[in-house]
Amino acid sequence: MDLRERLHVTAVDHVGIAVADLDAAIAFQTEVLGGVLEHRERNDVQGVEEAVITFGGTGADRARLQLLAPLTADSAIGRFLDRSGPGLQQLAFRVPDVRVAADTLRAAGLRVLYDEPAGGTAGSLVNFVHPKDAGGVLLELVQPRSPDSTSGDGNMGT
Repeated sequence: MDLRERLHVTAVDHVGIAVADLDAAIAFQTEVLGGVLEHRERNDVQGVEEAVITFGGTGADRARLQLLAPLTADSAIGRFLDRSGPGLQQLAFRVPDVRVAADTLRAAGLRVLYDEPAGGTAGSLVNFVHPKDAGGVLLELVQPRSPDSTSGDGNMGT
């Protein structure tokens, strides 16, 4: 089995955009561009408040943007905004098993940020590939929450 088969990327899950003002970003995406607010939550562990905006299609066919606002200046998104300003922060790929995907990329010599997956949006599991190993782009690996699972603490995010 080759690297692509072990990694098994099934789709682009979403594009993450760092914003300073979440309410203003939601208003722009929904009122000006016609997106639909699908989900909003606060993730104290990752230091963000986030919203998912969808466009077109139905179900998995919808395009998804994740808007990320920092809860504190020293959070990862706060530091990103300070360094780079608002804009594209990450590209997220959907995988069926984030642990297998992370182990596969580690074995190929890439730096994966977490030893174990972290809690992501709406109960998903996530991990990240260091941008220096991915052409300058922070890559997020997303394993969506299975329909029959329950969220542990109700406070999942990015």
